[in-house]
Formats: sequence, C-alpha cells, structure tokens
Amino acid sequence: MPPPTAPDPARGLFETLLVSAGRPVRAAPHLDRLAASARELFGRDLPAALPDSVAAAARPLELGRMRIDLLPENSGLRFEIKTEPIDPTIFFPDREHGADLRSMRPPDWAGAHKWADRDWLEAVEAELGDTVPLILTDADEVLEAGRANVFVVSESGIATPPADGRILPGTARAATLDLAAELGIPATERRLYLDDLRRADDLFLTSSLRGIRPVRSLDGEPLNEKDPLVGRLAAELRRRWLDEGAGNS
Repeated sequence: MPPPTAPDPARGLFETLLVSAGRPVRAAPHLDRLAASARELFGRDLPAALPDSVAAAARPLELGRMRIDLLPENSGLRFEIKTEPIDPTIFFPDREHGADLRSMRPPDWAGAHKWADRDWLEAVEAELGDTVPLILTDADEVLEAGRANVFVVSESGIATPPADGRILPGTARAATLDLAAELGIPATERRLYLDDLRRADDLFLTSSLRGIRPVRSLDGEPLNEKDPLVGRLAAELRRRWLDEGAGNS
C-alpha cells in the first residue's frame, strides 16, 4: 500500500452529520469545525446560506447521513450537500456489529482537518474490507481510527488521544468527554500506545454517524471483555442525540 500524500486542497473539505427525525444532530459543532478549517486553510468564512441549507436538506430524512462538501472556487467557497438514509443497525451498534481494528503506520498522517481528498484511506479500506484501520505512529502511538476517534476503558475511567493537531477533533469525541464529565466518569486526554489498547478493559470508537461503537478485536485478537461503562455511555448519548433530533434539547 503506497504511503499517503499531502491532501489536495482543490478538492476541499467535508463534514458528515447524522440526521434524526428531520433534524441535523449537533449541527453547530460540525459547522464550527468546518468554519475553523475554512478560515485556517482558505482564509474564508463559510457561505452565509449554509446553515439554512443544512436544515432544509435534513427535513425529509428520518434517520440518515448528510455530507457537506466545501469547495474553493474562484476567490470564495461554495458548498454541496448530499443526504441518504442509513441502516439503523450502524447507529450506536451492539457488540455483534462492533469494529475489528487493524494497526497501520502511515508516515505523515494528516488528520487535523477533514479533507475531501482521502484517496489513501479509501484504498486501505477497500483492501481491509469491514476491518477498520487503526492509525499509529512509527513509535506505536495511537492517533485515531480511519473515520473515528479511539477510547480505552480501564479501572481509572476512559482515555483518548489528545487533540494536538495530529488527529481530527471529532464532535462525537467531544460529546463523549462532556457526557463523561456530567456523569462523574473520570476521562482524560493523553498519549496512548498500542500496548495501552492491548491492556485496556475495553475499547470503543466514536463518530458522528455510529455514535459509540464497541471494538470486537484488535489485530485479529478478540476482545472478550465487555465493560458496562461502554453500554452506559452509549445508551445515554444515543438518547440525547435522538432527543435533539426530535427537538427536545
């Protein structure tokens, strides 16, 4: 597999949002992240019509996926929005539909922004099939999964790699950290290594479409443990996201 190359800025940025009951879930954090990247990379603000267009595009969907593409054009930015229904089984899936992780060590991983140019990742995913790439440094430091952030569970609580400019600061990651704080669950952002994942009581991933997804195996080794903390976090976050879709929060 060839190493990743620098993303092509001409292909722009994108965001993926969950839609529930005709409403985009956590639209504000997604658009804030997109706006920050647009200012840093292109020196431009988001088009003024984008928030209303996002709301309008969500209305026909009961449970679905929205993709916003932000593209540089002439001296400004334009956007495209696509939506589609999703299979409910991928939304906060049970352990049977959890993730199988495979370690990868790509040099010069560019994870700080949600670039539309993801050719390397898409090629890896095509090769791995249903297995999810786990992105590591050469020193086996854990960065993130291909389309998700990574959490470990231990007796001391939960931990996830820091948003230090090398990973995408996921909106579901932030929501999980906020929820843990509300529930009194110790949560830390710290450097994690492959051995930390192997020794953990449990592992899970977070993403805007799947929410909290359990991890079933790591590099072919099954994870037989099932920590109840993962189920507790998943149940509460799922309830909140559905409530937000229904307009109850």
